[in-house]
Amino acid sequence: MEKPLKVIISGGGTGGHIFPALSIANAIKSLCPEADILFVGAENRMEMQRVPAAGYEIKGLPVAGFDRKHLLKNISVLWKLMKSRRMARRIIKDFQPDVAVGVGGYASGPTLNMAAKMGVPTLIQEQNSYAGVTNKLLAKSAKKICVAYEGMERFFPAEKIMLTGNPVRQTLLECKLSRAEAIAKLGFDPIRPVILIVGGSLGARTINESVLQHLNLISESRVQIIWQTGGYYFENIKKQLSEQGCPANLKVTDFINHMDEAYRAADLVISRAGASSISELCLLGKPSILVPSPNVAEDHQTKNAMALVDRGAALYVRDADAREQLLPLAITTAKDTTTLKQLAENAKAMGLPDSANIIAKEVIKLTEK
Repeated sequence: MEKPLKVIISGGGTGGHIFPALSIANAIKSLCPEADILFVGAENRMEMQRVPAAGYEIKGLPVAGFDRKHLLKNISVLWKLMKSRRMARRIIKDFQPDVAVGVGGYASGPTLNMAAKMGVPTLIQEQNSYAGVTNKLLAKSAKKICVAYEGMERFFPAEKIMLTGNPVRQTLLECKLSRAEAIAKLGFDPIRPVILIVGGSLGARTINESVLQHLNLISESRVQIIWQTGGYYFENIKKQLSEQGCPANLKVTDFINHMDEAYRAADLVISRAGASSISELCLLGKPSILVPSPNVAEDHQTKNAMALVDRGAALYVRDADAREQLLPLAITTAKDTTTLKQLAENAKAMGLPDSANIIAKEVIKLTEK
């Protein structure tokens, strides 16, 4: 009997890394039901909860990211890195993987580097239009590099690159509701435009503040807004709204459980410019206004956003300008059916469907070689 395929998938730190990793794992399982998949993540990060919840085993490393502002703190970071490399070596030796997959984030560094040193073929997936430091270092030993944007030859060897797109949450593509039905579930009027505001699972302070500063404008407008504040900000925002008065056309929640239905209802989406969010917007063909987070390495969210903006697939507001400009622009755009249609068509044209299956097939091919 042929032994089952054994795969290590490493990375994480944010939902932007974890969702694609789980999508790839599920696709591998779909193609090879007997496959044995082990995740390796960073201790005390969200993957340590999300991965087991999805039915996979995970091992945690004490690895941490470098602190660019407080250089002395990196002494402990280097110690954690060395310890993580030793632990990764032990995990690989015990598990005996046929292939190792890195999805970005500092957790993938020690694991993929050690796997390559031990003769395990590696594949890395770069989700952003500006490659992360970890993936740039891992690219030298990787057999295959799956990317979501064209022009990534400036970071990686051209002969290793494959344009696959980013895997997205499968549930988003399986919504059975029509726009009118999704809007009705929200208790909104299907005749009036709907704006969906999301700042990631934790929320986005600037985007939240831009809403709070324009409550009168929202109340006077014809638009209807679904606002995901993020759990961190929710209680404080509820308190402010109870004092100032919440417009009837503004629905506020800390987290949206049925994101597929929220996307289906939305005529316009306001979002950060993380790789997963952008991939979802393109695949679903959603018009958007992107407000890149300024608190990310190499300002990669702005580069992600501009990849769409330059193709007329999204509008862009700087984080520093969002408090004043974002809501007025969103309300105007939501009423402009011509602009919405153009943005939707251009975004849809940039979507790369079936990414998880394409990457999974490349993972399996590496083991066959």
